[in-house]
Amino acid sequence: MPVARDIMTASAECIGAEDSVLDAARKLTDLGVGALPICGTDDKLKGVLTDRDITVKVLGKGRDPQQTKAGELAQGEAVTIGADDSAHEIFTTMARHKVRRLPVIDGHRLVGMVALADVARALPDPQVGDLLEALSTD
Repeated sequence: MPVARDIMTASAECIGAEDSVLDAARKLTDLGVGALPICGTDDKLKGVLTDRDITVKVLGKGRDPQQTKAGELAQGEAVTIGADDSAHEIFTTMARHKVRRLPVIDGHRLVGMVALADVARALPDPQVGDLLEALSTD
């Protein structure tokens, strides 16, 4: 079975915790992705910022995306996966935490991102259905 480093998108780019949400939105657009890891000035992962976070937590609440810092949207400790963890472990972690994207860590270093679509391609068909069902329930 493939491991995270086999199916991830390598060299994920971070948005700085002190960067504005507007900068994050531009970076999401430029990279054509739906999520960015949030990294602090200490180069440690602080969380993940998604396009949905920007829509719901900033725009939907009337906050100014130019004045709101990306780090303000980080929620506790980021859920991650190890670079050598199996596709099954990624599946389990996504389902347990109800997330569709995971930062991939090698030691303490961010090495990539793995998305639901990556896992879907790596898992047998019945497990993909189970994962989608788990992510879709409240």
